[in-house]
Amino acid sequence: MLENTVWKQYNDENNFKERLVEFCVMPIREFMEDEKALYGVMKSKLTKKELKLFAMECGAVGDEEIMKDFSWDDDALEKAKFKLYKKLKQDKTRLSFRASKEYDS
Repeated sequence: MLENTVWKQYNDENNFKERLVEFCVMPIREFMEDEKALYGVMKSKLTKKELKLFAMECGAVGDEEIMKDFSWDDDALEKAKFKLYKKLKQDKTRLSFRASKEYDS
């Protein structure tokens, strides 16, 4: 379904929803069902670099390769990861991944 995406460049499976659950601290049942729509929202909320970093990090690409790809040093990589995961935990980002119907918690 998401064959020509940044995610598929670094990951064999379309398991980005499961990875988002880990970082967004939100039950998987609250996420959008449609993976294509969810990926579109994720793409709109993250910068291109953040999306690529997320895909590479989840695809078990080593830090050395990530730093080489982005021309970063250790500090820049750590700052970028911190910023990315902080953004994923923010309500304005996290809540945009929710399904349109309300859930009882």
